[in-house]
Amino acid sequence: MKAEAAPAADKVETKPSDVATTPATEAPKSETAKTEPAKTEPAKADTATATPVVPAAPATAAAPAEPPKEIAKEPAAEPVKAASNVPAADQPVADKLKDIIGAKTSRHFDRKNERAAVEKFYGARDFAPVWTQGGSLTAAAKGVIARLKDAASDGLDASDYPVPDFAAATTPDALADAELKLTASMFDYARQAQSGRMHWSQVSADILYPEHPVDPSEVLTKVTTAADASAALDSYNPPQKLYKELKAKLAQLRGQGDGAVIEIADGPALRYTPARGRKQAEVVVEDPRVPQLRAKLGITENASDTRYDATVAEAVRKFQNGAEIKATGILDDKTVKAINTPKRDKQIDVVLVNMERWRWLPRDLGAPALGDAYVILNIPDYTLKVMQRDQQVWTTRVVTGKPGTHATPLLTETMKYITVNPTWNVPPSIVYNEYLPALQQDPTVLQRMGLKLEQNRDGSVHISQPPGEANALGRIRFNFPNKFLVYQHDTPDKNLFGKEDRAFSHGCMRVQNPDQYASVLLNIAMPNEKYTPERVRSMYGKSEIDLKFPTPIPVNLTYQTAFVDDGGKLQFRKDVYGRDATMINILKNNRGKDLEAIVAHSQPSYSRPATTLPSGVAVANNGGGFGSSGPNFFERLFGAPTPPPAPVGRRPQQQRVFTR
Repeated sequence: MKAEAAPAADKVETKPSDVATTPATEAPKSETAKTEPAKTEPAKADTATATPVVPAAPATAAAPAEPPKEIAKEPAAEPVKAASNVPAADQPVADKLKDIIGAKTSRHFDRKNERAAVEKFYGARDFAPVWTQGGSLTAAAKGVIARLKDAASDGLDASDYPVPDFAAATTPDALADAELKLTASMFDYARQAQSGRMHWSQVSADILYPEHPVDPSEVLTKVTTAADASAALDSYNPPQKLYKELKAKLAQLRGQGDGAVIEIADGPALRYTPARGRKQAEVVVEDPRVPQLRAKLGITENASDTRYDATVAEAVRKFQNGAEIKATGILDDKTVKAINTPKRDKQIDVVLVNMERWRWLPRDLGAPALGDAYVILNIPDYTLKVMQRDQQVWTTRVVTGKPGTHATPLLTETMKYITVNPTWNVPPSIVYNEYLPALQQDPTVLQRMGLKLEQNRDGSVHISQPPGEANALGRIRFNFPNKFLVYQHDTPDKNLFGKEDRAFSHGCMRVQNPDQYASVLLNIAMPNEKYTPERVRSMYGKSEIDLKFPTPIPVNLTYQTAFVDDGGKLQFRKDVYGRDATMINILKNNRGKDLEAIVAHSQPSYSRPATTLPSGVAVANNGGGFGSSGPNFFERLFGAPTPPPAPVGRRPQQQRVFTR
């Protein structure tokens, strides 16, 4: 605060924390104890010594000013801090928090953005603790702790989010340490609930979803100010209906009813002793934990019975055998701990990794301007659905890529236009791996297939097929430009749609009823145009026609080997690409922790020039051939100047080309 200016005095500037509480009428102190002068008085002249400051005499005064009063020779007073928002009982903890956070070490937070968020958040509240007040847990802390302990219900592992023992924290040091540990666990939960415990690039190079990391500052603010901190933290899990349905089925698989996590409490060992003739009578003990145990082990008969009888003992024995524990039928501490740990049977594992994949997908699958419309294709189920306002608008069968190098990728993109009567630009992978070797055996094979071959000046080869009834893409191509160069299209080979397993393509997706699919999408994008399948078919011919969407429609290519069908039944599908097996291995071996250090898998490049074409091969007259700077495959296919850039901060992947 600045004092008002006076002709004969320098300005004196003080900070709020330097302001003393001494009244303005008191005699001036030495410079070591600065005071803020009253606004109605002229500023005092500054001195370098403890000599009293004499006020300047007014210009109109007739008599000299009175001499100053004697200043008592007392030790300089300590500056008094401005009033703090920290309750007195929490001040010692706040002081410890300030010391720990100010040290800027990675003792509690390994990530820079988390450390910065903690510094800003606690600094703004004078480092007052948020999880305790007067040493007792706040409502927010209880909500966060409850959510962390319930992590298993969302397919996460509660041991990844340790909860400090606040009851044992009886000193300011211990309370400050517990405060930051709980904050760190909350950050870990929010990050993994939203983005997953592993990065998709760990699983396969054929996956590319948009990143949606959490903001630690937003997490702190949202959770600590929410009326229900548990619900606020839970909101970082996927909101999609299909995810929530899987969560409910996970609870059922674990014998947990509607989804509440059942924890068997510690207690005395329970043993059932069967009758042995006349010498030993049956011994059945009772315990209030038995009903929970029955539910956990899937015993539906006499669900509320508290007796640890032969039925329960046999179920415990079977569980111990499956969990590789000595099968005694006795409920001891080791068995209780194992029962409280999620089971690792095959179905549970499959559900867990499917829930994990939902975390990779965008939170909003659809386009708000189009009534949240989107396309979702489930590769292992070989189905495509058009959704709008959470309702299925239309569905059809599809053929997807062969396992191995032709697997259909997982991605989210936007469909920008439809091409009627498309030209098939044969991708380099097929040109060099299939067609050029075939030419060595039969130089006329491409002519007989209706394909045109062009050789560029740099020696590279381009092969294409003009529009028409026999075109490999059929009559329609659905374009959502992407780095994998895949798309959806019609096909002249309809017989494959009758098969149960339909992984036969080179990576692209063949649609069973493309004219209906096109009309559905066009009516969503341009409702006033009134497209029908008949109108779409009337465009069939020999010239390409592009129908552009004013608002692009999101396309989500997913891999759901476990999902809940329209009848509420949990369905499982074959792990056709081995994605489940890879993810289960990562989770079991704890290899998904450091997402910042992930290096994407490399992919083979097929864009190499041909050597020498065999004699007798018909080469189209292309006006001298394309130069090395001619249109690349992406430009031929989608008309874009360059492929989409690689994700920022990650090693770029080599381009891999799919089609058909």
